[in-house]
Amino acid sequence: MSPRRARRRESSRPFGFPTGLDKVEEWPDGSWKVRMLTGSSSTKNYRCPGCDQEIRSGTPHIVAWPAWPGGDEERRHWHQACWRKRLDRGPGRSRY
Repeated sequence: MSPRRARRRESSRPFGFPTGLDKVEEWPDGSWKVRMLTGSSSTKNYRCPGCDQEIRSGTPHIVAWPAWPGGDEERRHWHQACWRKRLDRGPGRSRY
């Protein structure tokens, strides 16, 4: 008897459809579009604006940008903990 083969489900998404889902979060500093990235989808190293440390490729993290028109150019990659704690940072540091 041969082993059963796992069947893959056909995806209902069209080809090229983004896999990350953007959501809008309301914070005291405004509305932000936030996308969670899995480790497998990140292929480059980024610098987290919250802690100024490197986010290595393959590490799950967050991409966030302001939810106003033209805010896409302000997109930044954050560690998940740094994104949650960004409002606690002291004066003199940018919040994004």
